[in-house]
Amino acid sequence: MRIREFQDMMRRIYFHRDSERGATGTFSWLVDEVEELGAAIKERDRKALEEEFADVLAWLTSLANVVDIDLEGATIKKYDNKCPKCRQVPCSCPT
Repeated sequence: MRIREFQDMMRRIYFHRDSERGATGTFSWLVDEVEELGAAIKERDRKALEEEFADVLAWLTSLANVVDIDLEGATIKKYDNKCPKCRQVPCSCPT
């Protein structure tokens, strides 16, 4: 599944609710899910990691829908198969 297909699926399932919640409310949910992902990382719980990564992606995509951003297009435009800063593959930016 491409990012655009996932974004379309999330739009079909959740856009009505997400748009009512608005960008700020949807962003708050995303932040909560990132915090839950952080907890799963600390716990090294594989099942929780899979679920939280999926939730973070879902809420990021929902937020992109609410603010009308084509997530796949924006990602390809910025990264274009190379590091956006040093323009190298692999990245050679100083750490």
